[in-house]
Amino acid sequence: MPHLTLKERIRIVALAAGRTQRTALAQVLESRFLRWSVAPPPAADQILIVPQDLRTGDPSFWHEIEQGHFGLAGTLAFLNDRSPFDIKSPNEGWARELHGFGWLRDLAAAQEEEAHETARRLAAEWAIRWRVQKGTAAEPAVAARRLISWMSHAIVLLEGADPATYEIITTSLGRQLAYLAAIRHDAPDGYPRLLVLIALMMAELSIAGHERQLKNVEASFAAELDRQILPDGGHISRNPSVLVEIMLDLLPLSQCFTARSRQHPAPILEAMARVLPILRFLRMGDGMLARFNGVSAPVAAGLATVLAYCDATAPNLAEARVSGYARLGCGKAIVVADVGTPPPLPVAGDAQAGCLSFEMSVGEELLFVNAGMPGAAGADWQPAARATASHNTLCLSETSSSTLLTRYPWEPIRHPDRVDWHVDATEEGLILEAEHDGYLRRFGLLHNRRLILSGDGACLAGRDRLDSPRHNMRLRTDLPFAVHFHLHPDTSVELAMGPDTAVIELPSGERWRFSAQGAALTIEEGAYFANSAGPCPALQIVLRAATFGQSEVSWVAERITTHEEA
Repeated sequence: MPHLTLKERIRIVALAAGRTQRTALAQVLESRFLRWSVAPPPAADQILIVPQDLRTGDPSFWHEIEQGHFGLAGTLAFLNDRSPFDIKSPNEGWARELHGFGWLRDLAAAQEEEAHETARRLAAEWAIRWRVQKGTAAEPAVAARRLISWMSHAIVLLEGADPATYEIITTSLGRQLAYLAAIRHDAPDGYPRLLVLIALMMAELSIAGHERQLKNVEASFAAELDRQILPDGGHISRNPSVLVEIMLDLLPLSQCFTARSRQHPAPILEAMARVLPILRFLRMGDGMLARFNGVSAPVAAGLATVLAYCDATAPNLAEARVSGYARLGCGKAIVVADVGTPPPLPVAGDAQAGCLSFEMSVGEELLFVNAGMPGAAGADWQPAARATASHNTLCLSETSSSTLLTRYPWEPIRHPDRVDWHVDATEEGLILEAEHDGYLRRFGLLHNRRLILSGDGACLAGRDRLDSPRHNMRLRTDLPFAVHFHLHPDTSVELAMGPDTAVIELPSGERWRFSAQGAALTIEEGAYFANSAGPCPALQIVLRAATFGQSEVSWVAERITTHEEA
């Protein structure tokens, strides 16, 4: 296990204790004594408003069920004439989506009475089986998503239901709301905690008789929202995709306040106003978010829905210094770079060791792209996806610039401790200069990177330098290093015009020449994890060399034919 400071050990022990406490609380809540000693909560038999579900439903899900399939979290399960609650869960991601009931939107989208009847039957079946919540179903984020899903699709669940089913579902809604209210202070940090508070506020606005609790939850929610949404709009976890999920929940919550003719809490409006610009800031030319710190397979519909609420006339975000991202944009080219330190330990479970990595798009096509994070079905690939070598940056001695603390179930990361960076506009174009100390403690070296994007966007020149703070330091042994440039699976590359040059061809036929000095250029196999069908093979350009204490590699990617010329 990596060496930890006393302060870090104390912090991690506290986090582990908090997780143990939450597990114990769930066990208490499901205990037989509490089940009979506490009066049952009132049924949610009068729903005043039905929150809108902004996530897009897939009607083909119903046809899969008709064929005996139940596909969730990128994994297909076979029912064989059984209930999905009777089969063994293929993985934890599948189980969480099953008990979260987000798939109700898919059955609602089918627009078939038989699909709606199936939704009612499965909801009632769940309500009977999990009268007292336990296991995966009791996890705060899962319970919150389920409550939101049931409320958002209350018309499907309740209209046309027979009296017995109606009572079962509304009674369960009341119990779920009471359970969530009881555990809200113990939800894990980050998006799960925010989701619990959103679900509670949405329920108290939507279900009759709960308005009195709204003010108390609203105060907690405002404080949590202000803490998690950074001043520049980023999320405390540094995961850009979390912002999309938060917005897809905040927008319906905002509509609930409007429907009830209640004044919108200022923190909600302020948070949404901060988030929307940074989503545009982190959006690449292909319309998707740059693959940093947990961004997985792109969901175009969700991002497009959120950005539809963005004021197109609002000024663009100049920089995201608090969130730790830099953007260069010239001509048709966009470059976004990770120039931040790891997030706090409690929310670093999806953070990746990609400091000073970048992505580049040309028009609507990706030229250089990080490998991204695999979905729930590819969880075994997460350690590889989080490694520095899976990002477009320098990797020293085949080790990551951040340390992954694998001893703990949520696997947070630490280091670099310091990242310095600035962007300048010059006659050459836009220049990003950045440096991190992720390798300083282990090897005594700093990584400095300069990126220059020409004014017409037709050339990206880079320089990667390894050096010590004292300069002229000589290592005892030379250390190998590699600078990785990952390509999208749809992009091809081949060596040309000598051993130090490669030609990249985009799907449109546009070609770019890549050349380097100071390291051997190779084309190697890689992997692209942020793929909706699961991890897939891809190619990468790698610059390999060894350092004795001071080394510098320079490289250039320049367009040689446009789409029209090709």
